[in-house]
Amino acid sequence: MSEKKSVIIVDDHPAVREGLKSIIRENGNLEVIAETGNGEQGLLLIGKYKPDLVLLDLSLQNANGIELTRRISKDMPGTKVLILSVHSKVDYIKEAFLAGARGYIIKESAPDKLMEGIEKVLEGSYFMDSYVSHEVIEGILMGDTRVSQAKTDAYGSLSNREQQVLRFLAEGMQTKEIAEKLFISTKTVENHRSHIMKKLEIKSMVELIRYAAKIGLIDIDLWKG
Repeated sequence: MSEKKSVIIVDDHPAVREGLKSIIRENGNLEVIAETGNGEQGLLLIGKYKPDLVLLDLSLQNANGIELTRRISKDMPGTKVLILSVHSKVDYIKEAFLAGARGYIIKESAPDKLMEGIEKVLEGSYFMDSYVSHEVIEGILMGDTRVSQAKTDAYGSLSNREQQVLRFLAEGMQTKEIAEKLFISTKTVENHRSHIMKKLEIKSMVELIRYAAKIGLIDIDLWKG
């Protein structure tokens, strides 16, 4: 990489952002031009600066990294997305690549893998942590991608508000809690839930939670509902 490449970091953990910046500073060919912990703010910054690369957390507090990846890839094709995530499950990784990500690094591997991943992605290649790549490729070759694409397409059919409600429901929040958090009525939350389940063809909360975990909206291992 002979020319200095621009990078934007979107991760809701300040300590993680500082760690990433520290690693990147050691490479004179890269420059972090902006950072944020907010998904929507991230989209605005990316649209404004059109960086060469976005380092994106898969699970943000106020947004879904899969959907952000899809929007960046669609609206700003010149910007490459490298996912940094605590999720190492094959389904999450496949969803990220189907959404348009060019690389995927497990956060605990970032200190060792970050610069290699950035270089590969900026060169136009795909990059994955070596210990998960075989499983991912094997899953794709087995034909799972069509099912995954159908799942993410269905999620994309939800409105922004419905996506918010879906996440909160999947995290185990009650109707009243969601209504208070979003400053809407409980009836409106119930209507959103009904529309979500109809659009996703889901008939129970158990199915909804499994769906949310499949597309990387929540980590089913950490769910305490």
